[in-house]
Amino acid sequence: MIKVAVCGANGKMGREVCEAVMNDSSMNLVAKIDIQGDSYRTIEEAKRYTEIDVIVDFTQPKVIYENAKYCLRNGINIVIGTTGLKDEEISFLKKLSEDNKVGCFIAPNFSTGAVLMMKFAKMAAKYFDNAEIIELHHNQKKDAPSGTAIKTALMMSEEKESFKKDNCPEVETIEGARGGTSYSDIQIHSVRMPGYIASQEVILGAAGQILTIRHDSMDRKCYMPGVLMAVKYVKEHKNFVYGLDNIID
Repeated sequence: MIKVAVCGANGKMGREVCEAVMNDSSMNLVAKIDIQGDSYRTIEEAKRYTEIDVIVDFTQPKVIYENAKYCLRNGINIVIGTTGLKDEEISFLKKLSEDNKVGCFIAPNFSTGAVLMMKFAKMAAKYFDNAEIIELHHNQKKDAPSGTAIKTALMMSEEKESFKKDNCPEVETIEGARGGTSYSDIQIHSVRMPGYIASQEVILGAAGQILTIRHDSMDRKCYMPGVLMAVKYVKEHKNFVYGLDNIID
C-alpha cells in the first residue's frame, strides 16, 4: 500500500484527491494537511506522527516551493499540482530530487484531455508560424498565466523559435492588451471569471487558415486519474518529472 498524505486537503482539489486516494485499493490516506479544519497544520507535524510515502500538494503558490524543498530534503516523494513555480525554482527542485534520489512529479495539469491538448498543440506547431494561447479559469485562481499555458508554450517552443511571423510592430494603447510574451514569442492571455473551472485555447494561424485546439474541464474529478497515475509513478521511480505528458504514451 502506498501511504499518501494530501497537503491542502480541505481545498476543493484537496477534497477530491482525498476521496480518490481512499477509493484506490493500492493506496492508504495516512494524513490530511491543511491550515484549516481538523487536519495536521504542517508537513513536519504529519511526518512526526505517521509514515508517508508520497505527498500530493494542492496548496498555494506562496507555499509550494518551501513544501517541496522540505519533502525532497526529508525523503518524501511529492506530487505537485499547485502552479506558480518559477523556472529557476523548478530547476532547483529537479536538482534536489536527483541529488537525494527522491521523486518529484510536477504537473501543470492532471487532466488527460488537457495533456493531449498540449501534445496536439506541439504537433501543430511544426506547421504554423503564428500562435497565441488563451487560458480561462475561475476568479479564485491566484497565479497567471496558468501552469498549463506555460507548459503548452514551452512544448510548442521546442518546434520553433518564434510564433510571430510577419507581425507588424505593435503599440499597446492599454498596457497588457496583448497579454504576456512567453517562450518563442507566444502571447498568453489570462481570463479570470466565475463559472469557469479550467479551459484553454491554443490558436494557430497561417495564410488562409486558423486551427483552434481547446480543452474544457467541467468537473475537478477529471484530474483524479492523472493524480493517481502520478502517485504510483513517483513511488516506483523516485525521479524528477515535469508534466503528465512524460508518462502518457
